[in-house]
Amino acid sequence: MERDQLGSGGGLDLESALARVGGDLDLLKEISRVFLDDCPRSLAEIRDAAARVDYVVVERAAHGLKGASSNFGASRVVSAALYIEQLGRGQKLDEFAPAFDALEAALAALCSELEALLDS
Repeated sequence: MERDQLGSGGGLDLESALARVGGDLDLLKEISRVFLDDCPRSLAEIRDAAARVDYVVVERAAHGLKGASSNFGASRVVSAALYIEQLGRGQKLDEFAPAFDALEAALAALCSELEALLDS
């Protein structure tokens, strides 16, 4: 995938992400590796906390994922994580399943683009 095609799938905003790291593509790649390594753990933490009806952990874990994904200008992931964070804060997990599905889909797109970035 060409560099000018990266970020075209709706997850990664390459221009914004590069701006956050002062244009340092190598640093962006390193941050991407860390994010890709942590992402499965973060998703599992959110899912498991919701299964235990642990509102505090749902809120905290979603907040952390929201912050981490914002480094990539990933507005879909940020929005989905924010919604789950709000569900935890409001102690209303009745809408968790579709919200989690949306988060997983948005993260899949972002992770795919980050993997392409690492391969570029």
